[in-house]
Amino acid sequence: MIKPLTDRQKSWLILGTLWLALLILASLRPIAVPDEGRYGEIGRWMLVSGDWLTPRLNGIPFFHKPPYLYWLEAISVAIFGVNELALRLVPALHAGLMLTALYLAARNITTEPIARRAALMLGTSLGFLVGGQYINHDMLVATWIGLAIWSFAFAFMAGDKPNAWLARLGFMACALGMLSKGLIGIALPGLVILVWLIWTRQLKKMVHLPWLSGLALFAIIALPWFVLAQQSYPDFFNYMFVGQQFNRYTATVYNNPQPWWFYLLALALLLFPWVFFALGQVRRVTAMTLASDGVMAAPWWKLCWVWVLAIFVFFTIPNSKLVGYILPVVPPLALLASLGWQRWLAQRPWADKIFGTLVVVNLAIALAIVLKVGDITRDSRTQDLAQVFACAAEPTDTLYVSDAYPYDLPLYAQTMKPMVVLGDWPTLRAQVGDGWHRELIEGADFDAKAAQLLQPIEVLAQVAQTPGHWFAGRSGNQITANLTGWMLYYQGAGWDLYRSGGASAPASTAKSPEAAQHKGLPGCKNQR
Repeated sequence: MIKPLTDRQKSWLILGTLWLALLILASLRPIAVPDEGRYGEIGRWMLVSGDWLTPRLNGIPFFHKPPYLYWLEAISVAIFGVNELALRLVPALHAGLMLTALYLAARNITTEPIARRAALMLGTSLGFLVGGQYINHDMLVATWIGLAIWSFAFAFMAGDKPNAWLARLGFMACALGMLSKGLIGIALPGLVILVWLIWTRQLKKMVHLPWLSGLALFAIIALPWFVLAQQSYPDFFNYMFVGQQFNRYTATVYNNPQPWWFYLLALALLLFPWVFFALGQVRRVTAMTLASDGVMAAPWWKLCWVWVLAIFVFFTIPNSKLVGYILPVVPPLALLASLGWQRWLAQRPWADKIFGTLVVVNLAIALAIVLKVGDITRDSRTQDLAQVFACAAEPTDTLYVSDAYPYDLPLYAQTMKPMVVLGDWPTLRAQVGDGWHRELIEGADFDAKAAQLLQPIEVLAQVAQTPGHWFAGRSGNQITANLTGWMLYYQGAGWDLYRSGGASAPASTAKSPEAAQHKGLPGCKNQR
């Protein structure tokens, strides 16, 4: 006779099911541009080039972020091949770690049902099911920020002196947070813990932290890459820490300016509908009455609110705002939401049915988004063109692009050499704002050889009659309308492919990899 599952076994089964749902969703949609194409390709190129020190976009140094994501992407691609699920496995693993950390922490500071419900609320949210599969740095740094906060908090709550091993785990989590996205991996856990220690009158415990061993572990993990990068590129520190972190936080000239209330809306979407049960606790916080429930000690609910509010304020200050920045506050909000549900609805006879219905609705919303996004973004992507190019081109062929940057084309085609990007670069350097042109211009300043990949438009005329050259451009743009000496090879949903040297295939017969005669790039085999 099979024994019934214990409460904890049920919880672990739920966590595993939620993570499996995330992986299924991650395999159902194409690469999104620009972010997923950019960061996935940097990881793939790291593996192709063998250069594990310098992240490169199209062969050009890309020092906007540290390399932790790219290292893991390269390893995943090496093991599982170039495909959407292999690339999304990296953020998905971190999302699973975030979910597990929330459950384990909540289980130790409150009851098993509340911990399980908090995990379900996080695991059925768009922040987990969609944000947890998105290829960028946000889920990675959010996870390590959360682990650092949990580790330090449990260390300080262990007694009159902090638990040394938990504190060391916090230092290591900060190191991985810094390798994920820079200084916020240190600053945000430090901010949250400092404010919390002051509020709970535990600040004097800080002198008992294992500072020497903790900082040594931090340095061993986080610093080697930064030191090596600075040795190889003398302007690296100034570019990453001043230009890409401090200036982006304080300046108003960067993309994505948003009003102060932007993250209120973002959290409503990321943790819908559970966030409203957390917000319902605000009144109780101001009245200082939450501890009277006896389900969670006062220091812990104070930690949750400091965690949410400190990071919310930190990211509200800059002019530029993106949804993924606020992911670090989702775990404590899920726990607060579970506490709110426990107070208002858990004892109602119909509560479980309502909860189950909301879970199903959230899963359906996530599935609908994943299935629909490919159709909505079809014109901006180059997946169809990449399939044709991968089968028609040879590894030594040169691909030219201009006016727009096809972030996903090298990734899907699995090109073996960088593209040549055309433009009036002296004028662009002086005039262009925050965008893909600026990414390439600033990266080229680190590497004179890589800078040769940025060429003037006139190059197209010079190679028009030379075999082995291709040009990809947005359908109907000015350059493609005035091309001479180039033959249309393929007309895609939003991009067109041209071939030099007078060799061509009719556009009507070159619409699939099977129609092409050459199979020179790995992406051709990948798409069959």
